[in-house]
Amino acid sequence: MQHNIENVEARWPRINRTYKFDANERKSMPCDPLDPLAAYDISFRLSKEQARDLWKKMCEAYKAKADPSWPAAPINPFKDDGDGFFTGKAKLKGNYNGELTKKPNQWDAEGKLLPDDFMLTTGSMVNIAVTCVPYNMREAGVSLRLRAVQVLRLEEVEDANPFSTVPGYSGIDIASPPEVEHPFGNTLTQAAKEENTKAPDFDDEIPF
Repeated sequence: MQHNIENVEARWPRINRTYKFDANERKSMPCDPLDPLAAYDISFRLSKEQARDLWKKMCEAYKAKADPSWPAAPINPFKDDGDGFFTGKAKLKGNYNGELTKKPNQWDAEGKLLPDDFMLTTGSMVNIAVTCVPYNMREAGVSLRLRAVQVLRLEEVEDANPFSTVPGYSGIDIASPPEVEHPFGNTLTQAAKEENTKAPDFDDEIPF
């Protein structure tokens, strides 16, 4: 089941290449896409209302795939941040059974394909295209398989230049990437243009 998660905050995106967790370094490190643990992934922060809507989509996908031997409902995949927001995660393995996957494309707000090495930053506002994939192994749930990301607002990372301006090399123009069909709309909605900085107040409860 295809689904777009709209206007959420990116957290710890690792999409420019495949990464895996390194126990010695105690953090995710770049790796070859053929490594068994290689993956592209992005966590995202969403409001209670957004979490509820996404949960419904995931439960619909689970119900459509589950057979009578599966548990009645999938596990809750969201982490409650305690401030009215939740954190979820979308992931795509670098390979499945040795067959390389297609790297998720990244697009700007106007639908232009971003460079292959584009580095998305934590705190940026994005749309995320995913496929809901139900499973029943040690536990039953629904994974969000990452397909593409659209950057609505890029969070700038300050990196002070320690040098003064001097005569010399001034850089080169980077050629525009080729046109590729993308899964997002060509125009931004008003909601996508506004920052999602405050959790809305809801009276009803969600099941997590």
